[in-house]
Amino acid sequence: MKLTWYGHSSFRVEAGGATILIDPFLSGNPSWGKPWEDAADGVTHVLLTHGHDDHIGDAAEIQKKTGAMLVGSFEVCMYLVGKGADGDRINPGNTGGTVDCGGFTTSFVQAHHSSSAAREGGGNVYLGNPLGLVLHFPDDKTLYHMGDTDIFGDMALIQELHQPEVGLVPVGDRFTMGGAVAALACQRFFKFETVVPCHYGTFGIIDQTPDKFVSGMEGSGATVKTPAIGETFEV
Repeated sequence: MKLTWYGHSSFRVEAGGATILIDPFLSGNPSWGKPWEDAADGVTHVLLTHGHDDHIGDAAEIQKKTGAMLVGSFEVCMYLVGKGADGDRINPGNTGGTVDCGGFTTSFVQAHHSSSAAREGGGNVYLGNPLGLVLHFPDDKTLYHMGDTDIFGDMALIQELHQPEVGLVPVGDRFTMGGAVAALACQRFFKFETVVPCHYGTFGIIDQTPDKFVSGMEGSGATVKTPAIGETFEV
């Protein structure tokens, strides 16, 4: 499995013959600061955890231009169809469900957050429940993108049901759990082989480094990977 981090919560995952973008906040992402085209080269799937702009990002345009399968909550998928995404290439679900994505499955698990998008003329559009995403590959490791979330006790059930080996974990505080709490979640509830902190450093009002998380993970036995923006690595 190869991963590339584009800053914030945006990752490219290459595994099982699929090339997946998760939360493709690219062209508007100050950490990445580049167009989305290179990151989306050869993409087969676009997966979304929830509807906030810093996670949906360029999803509609990427899906429309590449023909990738769009996977997320029903509300987010339909919202993006309204923004020009191809309605014949959506694969919606909701908390507790699992969908076949062709070559892998995506299970939708809970996340403690919110999900909406700005409405033209003011206000917000409700976009369903926020989600975590568990990706199961027949011949590769199981990956869990937590989305934006706080710690919660039912993470123990996610471990029991899915046994993820790779965790993509938000650590930036304010809008998600901070690094120390994220480390507690990983240490108490999971048996990750590799964890990658994310959702930090993008904006000035969230933590700028993953240092609290890295410190909190000492002695866990998991490999903590803190890639540079745009770095590709194997897990």
